[in-house]
Amino acid sequence: MQTLTLSRLAVGLFALFAAQAWADTTLTVYTALEADQLKAYQRKFEEDVPGVKIKWVRESTGIITAKLLAEKAAPQADVVLGVAASSLLVLDRQGMLQPYAPKGVEKLNKAYVDDANPPTWVGMDVWGATICFNTVEAAKLGLKKPETWKDLTKPEYQGRIVMPNPASSGTGYFDVTAWLKLFGEEGGWTYMDALHRNIAQYTHSGSKPCKQAATGEFPIGISFEYRAAQSKAQGAPIDLVFPKEGLGWDVEATAIMKGTKHLAAAKKLADWSASRNANELYAKNFAVVAYPGVAASNPYIPANYESLLVKQDLRWSAANRDRILAAWTQRYDSKSEPKK
Repeated sequence: MQTLTLSRLAVGLFALFAAQAWADTTLTVYTALEADQLKAYQRKFEEDVPGVKIKWVRESTGIITAKLLAEKAAPQADVVLGVAASSLLVLDRQGMLQPYAPKGVEKLNKAYVDDANPPTWVGMDVWGATICFNTVEAAKLGLKKPETWKDLTKPEYQGRIVMPNPASSGTGYFDVTAWLKLFGEEGGWTYMDALHRNIAQYTHSGSKPCKQAATGEFPIGISFEYRAAQSKAQGAPIDLVFPKEGLGWDVEATAIMKGTKHLAAAKKLADWSASRNANELYAKNFAVVAYPGVAASNPYIPANYESLLVKQDLRWSAANRDRILAAWTQRYDSKSEPKK
């Protein structure tokens, strides 16, 4: 009886000490998530894991990636959450990520989890390319709705298209890598040369082109499905176009930064990010999430959306990032909007 009591006491003390290892901790979390998603994710996490708070540092994917690389010698982030897996692979190549297998990671779709054991990043959801087409403005201008990527090179669209700068935006980067895969290296650059003639502006945000199309500032915005579906649901006069050649995409993922002083709390956030509860939140925004059977249908996104995604090699995208962005910047950066 006394042995049993001591055993229970030991278990209780262990649980107490384990809790104290991460209680009353504020994690600095770098993210490229949309600003209108952050509050819901933070509220649910802090409800599920009391004692750990989140302090967000938010920017577009390319800017967050550059910031993390610049801070390599003295990391400021504890966790990276909602950043492109292709960017996390760049960080991993620099030895900046802490390998960790979150609780329940084996339940996730292996296609959206790092294949290292233990993984250095774990996927949350997939976001992919969509064209936002303002039907009202297009009617005024006599523009037909495009059906393919190559349609966007037609002379009638000159000065009518906006898209994200791939050096700033993960959406822009997966568009570029998808075109290089779809049309081949030479054909991809030839395509982008032709598209460039019709581009009015390259933005530093993946969602901004769809917002501009939704308000009628430009009739066509190359963006991604979450922002497009949300704008449509809010009454914007846009149609969502999913080009027939295939859609570029990436995985929003979570990783722990190596050297964090709050490792126990960081692991709690990684555990939560991989949980069914978290994936149910992601499913309110995205058609494809890492946890099988959780995704919900969206009236504006086709049921076969996942099958429309191109065969993307995220490791290739990471390994070739510097080369691709240098070439893109040299060719097209003259039309980028000024940086703030």
